[in-house]
Amino acid sequence: MYNIIVNPASKSGRGARIWSSLEPVLKEKNVPYQVFFSEKSGHVIQIVRELTISVSEPLKLIVLGGDGTLNEVLQGITDFDKVQVGYIPTGSSNDLARDLKLSKDPGAILAGILNCSKATLVDIGCVTYESTSDEFSRCHSDEFVTKRYFSVSCGIGFDAAVCEEALSSKFKNILNKMGLGKLTYLVIALKQLIAARKISCELCLDGKEVIHIQRFLFIAAMIHQYEGGGFMFCPDADYHDGLLDICSVGNIPKLLVLLALPTAFSGKHYMFKGINRYSAKTLKITTSAPLWVHTDGEVSVKADSITLVCEKNKLQMLL
Repeated sequence: MYNIIVNPASKSGRGARIWSSLEPVLKEKNVPYQVFFSEKSGHVIQIVRELTISVSEPLKLIVLGGDGTLNEVLQGITDFDKVQVGYIPTGSSNDLARDLKLSKDPGAILAGILNCSKATLVDIGCVTYESTSDEFSRCHSDEFVTKRYFSVSCGIGFDAAVCEEALSSKFKNILNKMGLGKLTYLVIALKQLIAARKISCELCLDGKEVIHIQRFLFIAAMIHQYEGGGFMFCPDADYHDGLLDICSVGNIPKLLVLLALPTAFSGKHYMFKGINRYSAKTLKITTSAPLWVHTDGEVSVKADSITLVCEKNKLQMLL
């Protein structure tokens, strides 16, 4: 039995259209399934939690949505040892699918999931909010937790601010309908860059090495190479190595950031002074003021102290 979770609103209705093309395939092949449709932010968490809370045998999930939909799936899983996840990307960013090199044909991905005899173990990350403000995102779910998993990346600062605005952007919906959804992040990024404040931070890697940054733009801790619709912020990220790949952008003029951002599509941004790469199993970030934090593009609250951990081989994926 496959439990299928569909976000019908992903990429302005693309999720619903893809599901309507795949359902006949399941019926033709006599594949047993039940389908659940996401209705609002946080709903997928509830669906998955109810499915997994009393499971006694491997539960097979197929997720049709964007990176944010899969992020909600992770929050709902109560026992990762008993859940296997197939993913069919229908969002506007699809950064996980890009790094996994999934086919652009949803039918081919579905066939791969149905024919998968052994799940692939992949790393995921977990962020704990040590200290938060009382400022919540415009699109946060009703349930706020102090710990969240992420499959692709977690970031604080500029990239999270871009995500927070994009989640409620009418401009994004318009571009999605034109097939230009990726431009949303670029346009909002330029706006957020101009508005970015001077904030300092401290990074602590594996409880040992401490790095002080007098003025930083953002810190992204990543399991996979891409975020934000194709920015290859961590070209060396390996989702099997048990480590967070960390991109730090600080002490760099805003004008130089404008030059560096386009090079991030090909992972060449580390040529610029002030953009640095680190890796660690655990990372603690402390900032001089609360800033937005995102997990796979989902934003809930501002924080000034967070701890991130890479959990090796935590998620079973049907690839």
